[in-house]
Amino acid sequence: MSNSLSVSGSGSLPIPLQLAQTAPVQDLAASHSSATEQFLRLHLFPSATVLLPIQQLSEVLTLPTGRVVPIPHMPAWVMGVYNWRGEVLWTVDLGHLCGFTPWYQQATNVSSFPAVVLQGRSSTAGARNQMLGLVVSRVEDIEWCDPEMIQPLPRTTVSPQLAPFLRGYWWKAGGDMLAVLDGEAIVRAMPQP
Repeated sequence: MSNSLSVSGSGSLPIPLQLAQTAPVQDLAASHSSATEQFLRLHLFPSATVLLPIQQLSEVLTLPTGRVVPIPHMPAWVMGVYNWRGEVLWTVDLGHLCGFTPWYQQATNVSSFPAVVLQGRSSTAGARNQMLGLVVSRVEDIEWCDPEMIQPLPRTTVSPQLAPFLRGYWWKAGGDMLAVLDGEAIVRAMPQP
């Protein structure tokens, strides 16, 4: 995986993501404390904001709805596959996986949707890393966070669908509480052939 997050697609994207496309993570990190990490802020649903570690992401995409091919006999949150750079990219409705309303039931009529490419480690020796296209409601800014400031969230306070994918939560300086997701847990949730 490269040291920068690339952004592609036809949709307009926030300026911070475009800057991330051209500036390697190490260069951006030099201006911040060595104890901080970068996280991408995403919306699973208009009122549900989460963070994913930049190190687990490789690209932000805009996926045309007609180009995702459904695969039968998969969980409802698996949208299908997409031809990404000549490879098969499994696409997942991340909000639906985490217990929110599926994207197709939301009151939006779009011909494309934003997604991030998550790179997970394979548990099989010698196997390639698993790549997933995580479809979200909206992609926002990059947040800097000290990983030691991420607090565990009692499992009883969140839905049972979301709990397995939570790393914890982070109280942002402005008083916002942001859930931090674990990309490896999302990859492990994928059905195995």
